[in-house]
Amino acid sequence: MKLMINHQTHYHYTDAVHSSIQYIRMSPSSNSHQTVQYWDVSVPGQKQVKQDAFANIWITSSQRFNYQQMSIMAQGIIEISPETEALPSDHLNPSLFLQPTAATQCSLEMLEFAKRYVKHPSRQCLIHLAAAILDYMPYLPASTCVTTSAPQAFAYRQGVCQDHSHVFIAMCKALGLPARYVSGYLYVPNSAHLASHAWAEVFLNNHWYSFDISNQIFSPCSHIYVAIGRDYWDVAPVRGVRQQGGIESMHSIVQVLAC
Repeated sequence: MKLMINHQTHYHYTDAVHSSIQYIRMSPSSNSHQTVQYWDVSVPGQKQVKQDAFANIWITSSQRFNYQQMSIMAQGIIEISPETEALPSDHLNPSLFLQPTAATQCSLEMLEFAKRYVKHPSRQCLIHLAAAILDYMPYLPASTCVTTSAPQAFAYRQGVCQDHSHVFIAMCKALGLPARYVSGYLYVPNSAHLASHAWAEVFLNNHWYSFDISNQIFSPCSHIYVAIGRDYWDVAPVRGVRQQGGIESMHSIVQVLAC
């Protein structure tokens, strides 16, 4: 199945920005599930492309001029295999994804919750856990922010795909199961999916199995991988620093369409 993605991120500043550096992870790579047929990221200024520690494509872009508006445009065509059930082990050591992070700490309440559903490390038990998490903390748009940690989201009993993934990853790590965060896109048939997406993967039987808690999908049948990491901060689409600029506002548009 071929999918066309158009991802636009528009920034506006109340004062002039004099210079800035952006770190951009908006470029998918080919793997056993997907083939990148074409991809381009357009951003003003100079850019350098390399790989980060997780083999994600990492663009460093610098703007050495004054501006009050800036747009980053990513677009391309990806062919995915809807039959993919899991991704095979890759070059990354799974133990890397047992490392704790500030966003994926696991509280005692979270660990006790996880143990109710995961009696032994199996995919089916983890599917039960994923369903229980969504029931306990339903999806609610704009209910949290990017700095919300897993324990905070769990205490709020609501969240978005980032929170569901962080909570699930935190619980899996506490149970001794390597788990990682995936950023990407989700194709919804007969609809333009208007947001980028996040889900989790757990390492079982030498494969990485997908757990999309927000949508209760347990294979990457409709998913496009962009970046993987320990949590959101390892895969954030755009991070950066700037000199001056006043107050920043950002507007993002994402379309995922069959082609």
